[in-house]
Amino acid sequence: MITYDDFKKVEISVGKILSIEEVPETDKLLKLMVDFSEESPRQIISGIKEFFPDIQTLVGRKCLFVTNLEPRTIKGLESNGMLFALSTDEGAFSLLEPLDSIPVGTKAN
Repeated sequence: MITYDDFKKVEISVGKILSIEEVPETDKLLKLMVDFSEESPRQIISGIKEFFPDIQTLVGRKCLFVTNLEPRTIKGLESNGMLFALSTDEGAFSLLEPLDSIPVGTKAN
């Protein structure tokens, strides 16, 4: 269990995926460039490749991300956030996506 004060520290923001590439020599990783209405897009590395036979279908989608994590290097690439997604042991998968009317950069209260 974490305290409510710890949970309040988590910054959840709406981001729009601008581009996506496979990370070489991996089976699961994708490199996403994501717009959060900041000065420049953020690079986020995510292990969701197995759920998207055509990864380009992700381009243009708005999703929820944790945006205040310390940067982490994954397979030599810096990741500056974490994509929110759900999966089950049976293979069901879902991205957490806001309504289209919610602007990029909006933060959860």
